[in-house]
Amino acid sequence: MKSFVSHHDFLLESLRDPKEAAAYLDAVAEDGSLRDILKAIRNVVDAQGGLLRLGRKTGLSRTTLYRTLSEEGNPEFSTLEKILGVYDLRLGFARLKKAA
Repeated sequence: MKSFVSHHDFLLESLRDPKEAAAYLDAVAEDGSLRDILKAIRNVVDAQGGLLRLGRKTGLSRTTLYRTLSEEGNPEFSTLEKILGVYDLRLGFARLKKAA
């Protein structure tokens, strides 16, 4: 009998690797909205130990982190920097490709 792993479980397993997490966030940021990016960050947080662990490392409460990373979240840049810094990640910028 075959056993199956859900897509979400497979994703979280792969996001435990810091290089995979960085590539995943980069891909989502390239085409995603802020809502998509916040969901992707939340997936990385879940894969890397959850909100409780992140709260301990950032000094931010679980409530603040949950609100920040919710679909309705509107985080300050400094908060995102603090969260991503825990995973040795940072926000970046790239030039848009112009249509020919």
